[in-house]
Amino acid sequence: MTALDRLVAGGTVTAAAQLAGLTTYKFGGPARWFADVGSMEELTSLLTAWRADGRPPALVVGRGSNLVVSDAGFEGLVIRLAGEFAEMVISSDGIVTAGAAVPLPKLARTTVKAGRGGLEWFIGIPGSVGGAVCMNAGGHGSDTREWIIDAEILAWSTGEVKTWGRDDLDLSYRHSAVSDDDLVLSARFRTVSRSPEEGEEMLREITQWRRLHQPGGTYNAGSVFKNPPGDAAGRIIDSLGLKGFTIGGASVSERHANFFEASHEASAQDVYDLVVAIQRRVREETGVELVPEVRFAGSFDPAPAVEGR
Repeated sequence: MTALDRLVAGGTVTAAAQLAGLTTYKFGGPARWFADVGSMEELTSLLTAWRADGRPPALVVGRGSNLVVSDAGFEGLVIRLAGEFAEMVISSDGIVTAGAAVPLPKLARTTVKAGRGGLEWFIGIPGSVGGAVCMNAGGHGSDTREWIIDAEILAWSTGEVKTWGRDDLDLSYRHSAVSDDDLVLSARFRTVSRSPEEGEEMLREITQWRRLHQPGGTYNAGSVFKNPPGDAAGRIIDSLGLKGFTIGGASVSERHANFFEASHEASAQDVYDLVVAIQRRVREETGVELVPEVRFAGSFDPAPAVEGR
């Protein structure tokens, strides 16, 4: 019996846990091992077992808003941070300390209610603090880099925890120095003084803008591709007449071409095939290489060279 299987027997890790409910696409197969981790003590114990088992593939799931899990599942360890990692504190000087599992909309609303401004734009991003640090999440004229002070990072391979300053994080457009061997535990953000009334108005404006310009009420994972320098991925895809382009149960949104929607019958493979097909079309017709912002976890079949509809 492996060390992780012993944790399964002890009830702290779940075997063959379904992952579909943890992503915004709502599909994908099971994880070999899954654990909700609510404290540093639990995390340390889990990673000790993981290292003892030879470090099988590992994945951290936040709110699942930019993740596509293979229909076959994930043959490794999946961790979801909770408990103390979902807590946040606002100090008297306006510095916000937020665990990696804090939802970004909650971060925005809580700071606004406390009379602190600067983080209102997080209301429109359906991710978590950990994901925001890893991807330098941004929107509505701002990004994580502008407001972050530092982040607490754990190294998977050694268990060592360090504080990374903003320069250490090396944040740029949808990029950070956080690697696959790093796990964001928390982050600190600066804020400015702003009345709750003004902040609430900003939240309403951002929410309304997203409601008008992005698909709502559908299964999607937000922006699929990073914007190429000086252009927008959605504009390029739209210019090629690819809104509505469909493979299986996945299609390019009619409202915003950089959002790919999934029907109830869609599979993870459909989304993967659609992403590859759009990449190919854009490359062939414009020479632009679109880079996915969405992550794929697990194994996928090679995408066929097929036309959608």
